Amino acid sequence: MFGQKATMVDPARALPGRDTPIPVPAAHEVLGTPLTPPYPEGSEVADIAMGCFWGAERAFWRLGAERGIITTAVGYAGGYTPNPTYEEVCTGRTGHTEAVRVVFDPRVITYVDLLRVFWEGHDPTQGMRQGNDVGTQYRSAILYHGDTQKAAAEATRDAFQPVLTYAGYGPITTEIIPAGPFYFAEGYHQQYLSDTKNPNGYCGIGGTGATCPVGVAGTGS
Repeated sequence: MFGQKATMVDPARALPGRDTPIPVPAAHEVLGTPLTPPYPEGSEVADIAMGCFWGAERAFWRLGAERGIITTAVGYAGGYTPNPTYEEVCTGRTGHTEAVRVVFDPRVITYVDLLRVFWEGHDPTQGMRQGNDVGTQYRSAILYHGDTQKAAAEATRDAFQPVLTYAGYGPITTEIIPAGPFYFAEGYHQQYLSDTKNPNGYCGIGGTGATCPVGVAGTGS
């Protein structure tokens, strides 16, 4: 039904890409913090994908610095083509999913807190789509950094599945895979839905209404 764009490309047939990274702004449009490394000492990185990255990124920067968010950025992850362009990712021939990088202070907000926002912010049962957005670039994914993040991702998935099943949803299709290269997206995609860019812009993600039964320690919730 969804055509070739909903089928992962064979690595041997992926687009070749390029050696030069896509240039991005130095600072976050909303938070004013650097988009790219090096990040502050003691900070941690979460890379996730939950459909169109415009709305997904906004869900995390809105938590704010007071809740431990240092910076956010959008990019491409989980694929094969080095330094892809948005147009290339949209062909389905790079293997990437639209991803969000969240840099956070673990003394203020935990990785599990971020996973709760992730699980509740989209429908993780849709496979190679999210709502009306269809293709491998919209697949749900957690790209973990280290064994601790992997364990948290698997534990929260397993906790959320019975809740979704009770609500009438199918199996979770979210990929849980090691984080590889994160290729930053073009500058116009960064903080696309900010008030100074496109406050009324398109956002294709939406949650299921189900609550993920995980702890929210450190968020004040």
